[in-house]
Amino acid sequence: MALVRILIDGYSLLHHWPELAPGKPRHSAAARDELIRKLTRYRDSIGTPITIVFDGAGAKPEASEFPSTPELEILYSRAGQTADQIIERVAARMQPYGEVLAVTDDLAERDTVQSLGGLTSSCLNFINTVESTLSEFDRDMRQYNRKEQERFKKKR
Repeated sequence: MALVRILIDGYSLLHHWPELAPGKPRHSAAARDELIRKLTRYRDSIGTPITIVFDGAGAKPEASEFPSTPELEILYSRAGQTADQIIERVAARMQPYGEVLAVTDDLAERDTVQSLGGLTSSCLNFINTVESTLSEFDRDMRQYNRKEQERFKKKR
């Protein structure tokens, strides 16, 4: 079955990725925006839609410079609700359409998503995948640009 969406526990991932927004508090708008920026590049390179869920009681989503889109959805839980609950609900609703990948270090959450037929990843494993994919993408773009420059020079 095809992977139809990646579901990310935003703060769980941010806490395991200190290289993003160094020196900024993990729950700050700056740290969230840096995570969204990185995951936007990743989504653009792989083509799979991503949903980032933040525990958001009291958070002001409009404070982000990035709008939520169908390709990169940004959700904030309401008061009394957790990111885990939203991820579980989305994983259950996506079952008829294909597999989801849930990214979290919460083992109970991963067990729940797996019981719903989804895939799971630890935060560290996902970070390594993102970094590797983006490095490969950047390398491919540099090669493509060099080829295009050579092709342009030959036409002159």
